[in-house]
Amino acid sequence: MLLKDQAGLEALRSGLIAGPKPTRRLWVCGGPGCLASGAAKIQEALVREAKGQGLNFEIEFRADLTGCLGLCEKGPLVGVEPEGFLLEKVALADCPELVFETLRHGRPIERLLAARDRFKSHPFYQPQVRQITRRFGQTVPGSLTDYLKTGGYKALGLALTTLSPAEVSLMVERSDLRGRGGGGFPAGRKWASCRLAPGSVKYVLANGDEGDPGAFMNRSLMEGDPFSVIEGMTLGAYAVGASKGFIYVRHEYPLSVERLNRAIQSAEKSGLLGRNILGGSFGFSLEIVEGGGAFVCGESSALMASVEGREGQPRVKYVRSTEKGLWEAPTLLQNVETWANVPLIVENGHEWFKGQGTSQNPGTKVFCLVGQVRRSGLVEMPLGSAIRKLVFDVGGGTGAGRSFKAVQIGGPSGGCLPDSALDLPLDFDNLSSAGAIMGSGGLIVMDDLSCMVDVARYFTGFLMGESCGKCSPCREGLTLLYRILDALCQGRGRSGDTQKLKKLATLLSKTALCGLGQSAANPLLSTLRYFEAEYLEHENEGFCRAGRCQGLFWPRIDQELCSGCGLCRKACPAQAISGQKNKPHKIDLANCLSCGACLSVCRFGAAKAARKDS
Repeated sequence: MLLKDQAGLEALRSGLIAGPKPTRRLWVCGGPGCLASGAAKIQEALVREAKGQGLNFEIEFRADLTGCLGLCEKGPLVGVEPEGFLLEKVALADCPELVFETLRHGRPIERLLAARDRFKSHPFYQPQVRQITRRFGQTVPGSLTDYLKTGGYKALGLALTTLSPAEVSLMVERSDLRGRGGGGFPAGRKWASCRLAPGSVKYVLANGDEGDPGAFMNRSLMEGDPFSVIEGMTLGAYAVGASKGFIYVRHEYPLSVERLNRAIQSAEKSGLLGRNILGGSFGFSLEIVEGGGAFVCGESSALMASVEGREGQPRVKYVRSTEKGLWEAPTLLQNVETWANVPLIVENGHEWFKGQGTSQNPGTKVFCLVGQVRRSGLVEMPLGSAIRKLVFDVGGGTGAGRSFKAVQIGGPSGGCLPDSALDLPLDFDNLSSAGAIMGSGGLIVMDDLSCMVDVARYFTGFLMGESCGKCSPCREGLTLLYRILDALCQGRGRSGDTQKLKKLATLLSKTALCGLGQSAANPLLSTLRYFEAEYLEHENEGFCRAGRCQGLFWPRIDQELCSGCGLCRKACPAQAISGQKNKPHKIDLANCLSCGACLSVCRFGAAKAARKDS
């Protein structure tokens, strides 16, 4: 249906909302984790099974894939409406019983039941404020019908009929929205600069190039609610006077590309993209550009070079992209999550948006909580929430027998913060002062088995491989830092290595060309700041207190703490552990490989790393 004006849009919305509804609806999580665990096959099996039991698919029930439900640790997940059940670890074998018990009779399967009211009673969801992810579990990704039924395109209709481009730009500026892709630059300042920049051709651009290890926020958003990004970009184009936009998505995200393209085609057929949107004079077209997976293309100027078909290398930013960006034209670039905030601001007003978060960091932020935490997954919290609330209230803390040690925030260029920072507010300014960055929102929780020298080595090695090599501080500096860190982790450290790392890392952060190089030393500098003792132990004693660096420790079993469960004995590849069930075990150091397997499986903290001469 071609929508010719806002009245037609609202009439269509009203008709869809008033239309027939299925008696019961199953939402099968379509997030990255659940899809990898077979969620798509479960959805197909539910449809087949229900038809086999004589249920009408359209009237009596629906079973659809939806956006990421967040609790990735417990997938595949299935949400049940209208009851609100959340079922976890659903398998294909459960589908016949699920259809009979839950679809027919509205009863949960107790062994699969995670919560009776999924978003209210489960501790993973209780502290969350779901705004950007509010449609996950309520809509089919890429369905324009579902998007409209849940308020989609209200903001665009309002803007095109009652607001001037300058007013939309001013609304974003007054909201104090900060970019969700990295440093938290004020979005409104970018919008005003681009709007006022001279030139008849302007572009809007979305950064969906998510390259952080352990991060899937942007992927989940593009796959789970693609229309929110598209509507936000359309509003941005109207505000700054652009008629063309691009969404830059990494090639490794084929489902994101598929769902975004499907949503773009639906919007074009309905008159929500293209010429004369909603019958007015404003026109805007949108195109997907796939990136090759280079981490450096998350940097703005490198990203634009890649969109233009050139090698993704950064340039010196003596001229801002809002003045000269894509093809030397003014360009408004925002992260996809930033764009998804825009419809919320335009529809509800800037004061409403500032009601969440803090005065300097309003709104919510989507985080990926991963690592050594009981409940990992996709989380949305108000900015300014304490790290402790995210790690312990939402995530449930670390596993049995393990203690919290650090959290790495902000991706490969982020920083590692210790337990003393657990009450630090999660916002752009506090994280920066503590030696970390918000980045795109990845949090990796580490327990006492994490060696901070090894952590710095891992991220330095990752960035070394992703450096474009254009400037020597990054190209040569990262290589040298990695060599020193690798030597420390292998027991080949030299006296003075720790001080040398400090000097080189500081020099790199001050002299590199682009943001990647300037922030590449953050993991190293932050671990040196909070965990310098571990570096000195590696350097001077050849000792790794975490039991991570092979050959730099000997495992010991505390006889008072050992329960005799036998897990360490089963895990030992050298069969160096002996003992009877329910009695303390012992390690034969003559056969021990110092691999740390016993430490990683012990649930009672009995297996510990000790110095070789102890």
